[in-house]
Amino acid sequence: MSQSREKSELGLFDLEAPGIGPTGRPLPHIPEVTPPAPGPKRAQIVAMTNQKGGVGKTTTTINLGAALVETGRKVLLVDFDPQGSLSVGLGVNPHTLERSIYNLLLSKDYTFDDVVLDTVVDGLDLLPANIDLSAAEVQLVSEVARELTLKRVLEPVRDRYDYILIDCAPSLGLLTVNALTAADGVLIPLECEFFALRGVALLTDTIAKVTDRLNADLQMIGILATMFDSRTLHSREVLDRVVEAFGDKVFHTVIRRTVKFPETTVAGEPITSYATSSAGAQAYRDLAREVVNRCRAV
Repeated sequence: MSQSREKSELGLFDLEAPGIGPTGRPLPHIPEVTPPAPGPKRAQIVAMTNQKGGVGKTTTTINLGAALVETGRKVLLVDFDPQGSLSVGLGVNPHTLERSIYNLLLSKDYTFDDVVLDTVVDGLDLLPANIDLSAAEVQLVSEVARELTLKRVLEPVRDRYDYILIDCAPSLGLLTVNALTAADGVLIPLECEFFALRGVALLTDTIAKVTDRLNADLQMIGILATMFDSRTLHSREVLDRVVEAFGDKVFHTVIRRTVKFPETTVAGEPITSYATSSAGAQAYRDLAREVVNRCRAV
């Protein structure tokens, strides 16, 4: 059940003297997000990517999407993982789906409107997925221009949305390459844990190859530190190493561990509505502020 509370009083970038942020860097001035100007839309497409599982991709896709909606933006979430975690996190049972993104990728008998679903958040739509999507990776291998399949699905509906967020599978296979080819930018959620850090070099190499061969306009929007626990030396050391390696590509917002995130999955709604005044909800509002400002700059 949603907890009706007022929003947190101040976000990370609202303090008069913000000082040093959780990443150990001075906090910059990041303008507050205003509603988008009226007129034609052309969605920014963002791929949420990390080949390691359990780093917070799905949690970030749901809650960043909901936080962007709070700023007056229309958002589409794309479940591009055969596990269907994004769909589950928004209250959809993937086992009972009659149609999913799989049908859009591989059949001309279905339209976008046949598959897209409303969510519990007004202004937040969902393209759901289930285990059928795992077959798409095999079937696409023989297709001409197979890396462009998702782009062909999303391009006609870009004028309906301000943001399209793609929750990628934890792999660097053909589905993820499709997401990167369709996207304008990449956001990498990175767990503050040593083994998660080790895989980033392989991921950045894949992104570089896609940029070179398939999508010259692809930009790195940023790296988001997730599951951070300031009480442990290990978390702090990993975060320091990420900032040292990637500098300004690391978001100032840090997502801390909290029991609220697993609770929201059971509830089937974002933390911004489930626990609206919680620190986790405010962190994703701060992230939305950074993402909007970074997307304007690229």
